[in-house]
Amino acid sequence: MATVVLFHSAYGLRPAVHSAAERLRAAGHQVLVPDLYEGRQAATVEEGMVIKDEIGRDELLRRAITKTAPHSSEGLVYAGFSLGGSVAQTLALGDEKARGLLLFHGTSDIADDAAVDELPVQLHVADPDPFEPHDWLSAWYLRMVRAGAEVEVYSYPGAGHIYTDPELDDHDAEAAAQTWHTALAFLSEL
Repeated sequence: MATVVLFHSAYGLRPAVHSAAERLRAAGHQVLVPDLYEGRQAATVEEGMVIKDEIGRDELLRRAITKTAPHSSEGLVYAGFSLGGSVAQTLALGDEKARGLLLFHGTSDIADDAAVDELPVQLHVADPDPFEPHDWLSAWYLRMVRAGAEVEVYSYPGAGHIYTDPELDDHDAEAAAQTWHTALAFLSEL
């Protein structure tokens, strides 16, 4: 089984993230759930983006690295929801021991010199998703493959952006169930 570090979305460390961590633990994985907002939570995505901007991208990454570094020698699987997916992707692409990358609802830009050795990557995204438009995802996919990743993309027509969170209006129970089934199978193979 894997050691998974699971990063929260722009909403902060909400109950849905803890529930996701428990789901992963029930499947036999060890799960770390860093709080990059240090206790702050947002009621809306707009509030979450304000918190993110107040903290700043560099500080968010510093916090993420600080919280994961003691465990990185184990070969982590990096995972995250939306903004947390962006953080997870950045860390996974910079960690030569990364075992995998599991993205829910979000990606990030990729440095031109990014290189990984057949890193297994799985992305789950709404279709359409205003934060992950088709042209962006196509370019993202090609850049990840060029970097050496083995990428699988699963899209869910009609689902909202963070459709796995039952407390949000975006929630789609059927898409969430399919996502978790596929994601758990992915983790079991790492």
